[in-house]
Amino acid sequence: MVSKHNPSGNKKRSPLSIFAVIGLCCFFYILGAWQRSGFGKGDSIALEVTKQADCSIFTNLNFETHHNDVEIVEPSKPKAQVFKPCDVKYTDYTPCQEQDRAMKFPRDNMIYRERHCPPEEEKLHCLIPAPEGYMTPFEWPKSRDYVHYANVPHKSLTVEKAVQNWVQFKGNVFKFPGGGTMFPQGADAYIDELASVIPIADGSVRTALDTGCGVASWGAYMLKRNVLAMSFAPRDNHEAQVQFALERGVPAVIGVLGSINLPYPTRAFDMAQCSRCLIPWTANDGMYLMEVDRVLRPGGYWVLSGPPINWKTYYQIWKRTKEDLKAEQKKIEELAEQLCWEKKYEKGDIAIFRKKVNDKSCRRNSANMCKPRGSDDVWYKKMETCITPFPKVSSASEVAGGELKKFPARLFAVPPRISKGLVEGVSVETYQEDNKLWKKHVNAYKRINRLIGTARYRNVMDMNAGLGGFAAALESPKSWVMNVVPTIGKDTLGVIYERGLIGIYHDWCEGFSTYPRTYDLMHANGVFSLYQDKCSFEDILLEMDRILRPEGAVIFRDDVDVLNKVRKIAGGMRWDTKMNDHEDGPLVPEKILVAVKQYWVGGIKGNSTSSAE
Repeated sequence: MVSKHNPSGNKKRSPLSIFAVIGLCCFFYILGAWQRSGFGKGDSIALEVTKQADCSIFTNLNFETHHNDVEIVEPSKPKAQVFKPCDVKYTDYTPCQEQDRAMKFPRDNMIYRERHCPPEEEKLHCLIPAPEGYMTPFEWPKSRDYVHYANVPHKSLTVEKAVQNWVQFKGNVFKFPGGGTMFPQGADAYIDELASVIPIADGSVRTALDTGCGVASWGAYMLKRNVLAMSFAPRDNHEAQVQFALERGVPAVIGVLGSINLPYPTRAFDMAQCSRCLIPWTANDGMYLMEVDRVLRPGGYWVLSGPPINWKTYYQIWKRTKEDLKAEQKKIEELAEQLCWEKKYEKGDIAIFRKKVNDKSCRRNSANMCKPRGSDDVWYKKMETCITPFPKVSSASEVAGGELKKFPARLFAVPPRISKGLVEGVSVETYQEDNKLWKKHVNAYKRINRLIGTARYRNVMDMNAGLGGFAAALESPKSWVMNVVPTIGKDTLGVIYERGLIGIYHDWCEGFSTYPRTYDLMHANGVFSLYQDKCSFEDILLEMDRILRPEGAVIFRDDVDVLNKVRKIAGGMRWDTKMNDHEDGPLVPEKILVAVKQYWVGGIKGNSTSSAE
């Protein structure tokens, strides 16, 4: 038995020591948990990653571990389809303006030259080849005057239009002297004459429409006057005229004044011109002139050069009687008065009319006015023989629809359609925020691809243009942007034109009105989210491949899950792709997918291809 005085015996421990032990245990438990969490001193790398907001430090960031369709997850899904090249006979394929299909439609009112897209069972599911020997186009401004023969191997216009100086074939290139049917000595002198009447030099005129443009030499030479011309011509016996225009780096689309409305909003253009375009302006009670009036801005100008102007000089060359031509000109002038246009100039081959700024002084004699309809609902709508009314004004000096600033101030000024509240959901504040956002986005694009904003990407397309913020942020003489407003989205095309930019309505479930290989850079912001329940991603991507030049680039901006589907399809299209984080970091679900189309051309036989070295 141990004495109560023995220090090694059973002694009762004090409560203080017990609490101390428990406290130390808890402290070390918490310390260990804190370090394991990644925020302790033992994991300084995790701390730095957490603090880092800019993901660009990871030069080879790979999203596939988080967001890709790998076969381990879904082994039943097939691998990405590999798309084969189409036969070389489709090198210049334009799905909605093909000659064989066109000839099945009536020739009245040029219906057969309008858009007639293939049904689902006739769509091509292959890659349109470039012609053998295809070369990167010359950079602007050299491209205005020269085109590689290998890119557009069609010589017919060099013979048909030889005396008019449209195009000449020299060695392995085409040369464009700048001539036209009504300006065989060059477009500059012709434009100088127009500028003696029309205020082209001071920025009042920025957007123009060229109806029946040929190879678009007028539009090409208007560019150095800081005027953007939307040129159109049908795909007809004048082989490849629109293709030549785009190869030169000039805005153009395949189109015609026929039986349906032009794919542009009302009050879009500051001027329009017909240079021997041979459009029957007096036919159908003046319906075609009324359609030009619809898209012409109040205060805008219309130029007519060619029949019937100067008929006294040319009636024998045109093989028409004096009486017939005199009556045609009189009818045009009567129609112009009904439209509230004034003839401002007639000398030699040129007549210039100006649309009044409002209808306060119009003499219309009970003219047939169009009934109000939805905001510029013109896609596949029948053209009507009626006059589009001016927007209401409160004084004789007020510009109907709103006065515009001169370009370039016009580019970022608040468009009248927005200041008047005519675009649903868009206020002055949201418009200005949109501009800031797109400046930020475009700066991010330039960090990803330093060629953006240079002459390397001359022809640019924005597939879902919104308010035109992308094009405005990119604005430069080195490039131009075709702003496409999808017909299933919000109608903002009128705003885009009021900013001094150009564009067109289009449904991406169908082929675009252009030739293959006509754009250097395509921008697809939210396009696939917009169309994911409307039509096949594959069809849209194959159409993009048709439009895109070899070694051209695409920038997709969309939700990451949508972009992974896009990336999978693109993997079978001879495109190189890379996913990038949103500018605001990796936690934002919206991503940027960049793609570059590989160089390859159609083989001499069948579908064989050759790749670039």
